[in-house]
Amino acid sequence: MKPGRFPCLLGCFLMAAATLGSKVVPRVTFQRGDPSREVGTFSQEGILSYDTFLLSADGATLFVGGRDAILALNISSSPIRLKGKIPWSPSPEKRRECVFKKKSNETECFNFIRILVQLNETHLYTCGTYAFSPTCAYIDVENFTLVADAKGQPLLQEGKGLCPFDPRHQNTALIVDGDLYTGTMNNFQGNEPVISRTLGSRTVLKTDSFLSWLHDDAVFVASFNVPGPPDDEKIYFFFEETAKEFDFFEKLTVSRVARVCKNDVGGDKVLQKKWTTFLKAQLSCSQTGLFPHTVLQHVFALPQPRGGTLFYGIFASQWQTRSSSSSAVCAFSLDAIQKAFDGKYKELNKDCSRWMTYSGPPMDPRPGSCSVGPSSDKALTFMKDHFLMDEKVAPIHNQPLLVKEDVKYTRITVDQAQKACGAACTVLFLGTDRGSLHKAVVVGHKAHIIEEIQLFEKPEPVQNLLLVPEKGILYVGYSEGILEVLVANCSVYATCASCLLARDPYCAWDGHLCRAVWEDTRNRTDWLQDVEQGKAEAVCQRHSGKGRAMPRSRNDSDGISLKVLTGPFNSLLRLPCPQVSALANYSWTYPEGIFPSQEGLAVRDHTGLLVFVHSRTLGEYTCWASENGYQHRVAWYDLRSDLPMDGASGSKGSSEHQAVPVGEWRSYWVQFVTVTVLLSMTLAVAMALGFFSYHDKLKAKTKVQGCSVPESTRTPVQEKAPLNGSQSPPGDRDYQSQDATDGTKSCCVQVEGGSRDVDTDNNRLNCPLMNGEDARAVEAI
Repeated sequence: MKPGRFPCLLGCFLMAAATLGSKVVPRVTFQRGDPSREVGTFSQEGILSYDTFLLSADGATLFVGGRDAILALNISSSPIRLKGKIPWSPSPEKRRECVFKKKSNETECFNFIRILVQLNETHLYTCGTYAFSPTCAYIDVENFTLVADAKGQPLLQEGKGLCPFDPRHQNTALIVDGDLYTGTMNNFQGNEPVISRTLGSRTVLKTDSFLSWLHDDAVFVASFNVPGPPDDEKIYFFFEETAKEFDFFEKLTVSRVARVCKNDVGGDKVLQKKWTTFLKAQLSCSQTGLFPHTVLQHVFALPQPRGGTLFYGIFASQWQTRSSSSSAVCAFSLDAIQKAFDGKYKELNKDCSRWMTYSGPPMDPRPGSCSVGPSSDKALTFMKDHFLMDEKVAPIHNQPLLVKEDVKYTRITVDQAQKACGAACTVLFLGTDRGSLHKAVVVGHKAHIIEEIQLFEKPEPVQNLLLVPEKGILYVGYSEGILEVLVANCSVYATCASCLLARDPYCAWDGHLCRAVWEDTRNRTDWLQDVEQGKAEAVCQRHSGKGRAMPRSRNDSDGISLKVLTGPFNSLLRLPCPQVSALANYSWTYPEGIFPSQEGLAVRDHTGLLVFVHSRTLGEYTCWASENGYQHRVAWYDLRSDLPMDGASGSKGSSEHQAVPVGEWRSYWVQFVTVTVLLSMTLAVAMALGFFSYHDKLKAKTKVQGCSVPESTRTPVQEKAPLNGSQSPPGDRDYQSQDATDGTKSCCVQVEGGSRDVDTDNNRLNCPLMNGEDARAVEAI
């Protein structure tokens, strides 16, 4: 792209983004500590950074890697309980070396656990940053201790190339048939990414840093083993890096997927102890009219019931619109990824230093394929320079499933939930950098955010998510502990309509209650659920015996009781309107025959109605919510005066509650008097300051300013009779004339004679002139 074209392209993107920005919002938001959305909490004193999770094979134990410790937690029942703890801190020598390397002894020179994998039935394998000296060890599962050597000391191994030096660098690791596949930074500086295979019986292999297969700023986010034929099984790595194949005026970050073959043995003469099957392709996650989301944050692999795998990734944008960030969720099929790897290669044209599509003759066997046996030197030489694929990997439906503005997703996990009818449904759980959890259901080509939960008191990123579908529990890792969140919260939906409007695949209406679908797997044929459209009115009315869709009268209120509010005349009362859904539109009905909002007697805001208590405003007020074609009552008030009215019976003929004012009536007389007094004092001070300022100006005008006059009005006068009676020499007259041209100049007059009085109080000279000669003399002076 020519640099001159970019400003125009940028302007088009900004205009499109401003008009096409996503308006997806969570339907319901629960604040931290809300009793209607309880969250379990676990923390261990002295342990921070609960970042790395590993679930045991039986699902009863959760292993957690934190800072300077590894925990074993019993999650077979709630609440979470501690089973075992392994303290693992860096040695004092390593700490001193870390500080000597100019690292912080308060935040960095610790052992942050970054790898925790199940090596076999009896042992785990773990690695940590170990104060910027990556170190690994084995864990005995039965005793939950570090495996020791003959001297009783922990058996430690060098972790370089397996675990990052810096705890801020991301990494990925997985065990496949005893081999450890890792993607991490290979050096202290953090500019040498590497993908390697170690531990097992196979040949140790890694990427070649000299050939620049990976850019020096690569960030690894996930890795997966997709089962397949034994001779065609592959390991996939997902990461982001700066792209070198584009001509761009600044660094362009792109998302990648790379693959290596499980049966790769390395080269004989060429690419010795290096991958011979390493290939990478670009992931595309963009929506027409918006900036592309190119920065990969995390990926989750979900096997499909009918075979195959979908990879769900969360992406951020390198650019921002209107100073706000945005995130997108895209899903990629394994078939689309394989199609890209089976396509054409890119190669660097050294004559023009540009990446171009390779147009040479095909080779057999195809370079990069998982062929049995060693490849030829010709094929390996070709692989050294042809590791980048030409075709991009497009998401399913060629668009994101979800684009959310003003948020940055950090972690994702996906569940294949079963609806009441037995059909499968995809549910996304998304953690944000501000400590929120979004639960969204995928319907067709788009996702609907069911709820948002504020997890923490202070905003901080969600570090890890682990879903245990069999338990219906999601575990959330953060800096100070672990949260236990139930994926279903059906009891919060009290009616058939609210249960269906939620569009939650975990919940259905059984005729009396909104229940989790797994509570009864045999008798769900009559349960009501509409995840696809959420048509509460149509579904609930067809099954009127199972639940009601709309109030039929004033008294049929879907469980909303009438609240009687009283207050004195000329007071203000607030009538709250509960925001049961962010997707609903809210409206009010007023007492019959009056329109207080048009007459200034009531004011609406986003939380309710502020009513001026008046004889014309007494009566019933109802707040209605309209969502997806269904209207229902969410608040119902009867406003009365606390003074008895003629003909008032005190009863509305319905179930009446004790008067509960929404907002306690207050008298503002004290505040009114206070403001009035302060205003009066302010005006008095202002008037006094004005009077004194005017008085000072009058005094200044009456003061003797000397004999100076403006130069423009001055008339040269020759002194005929000097005051001292002597003749001034010519030089003196010239000197006086020169002084006169210098502008205003004060002079002193010596007063002689008793007829002249001096008013010292007002700085005034009372000197009546006796004759014309004296007058001329004073005028000359």
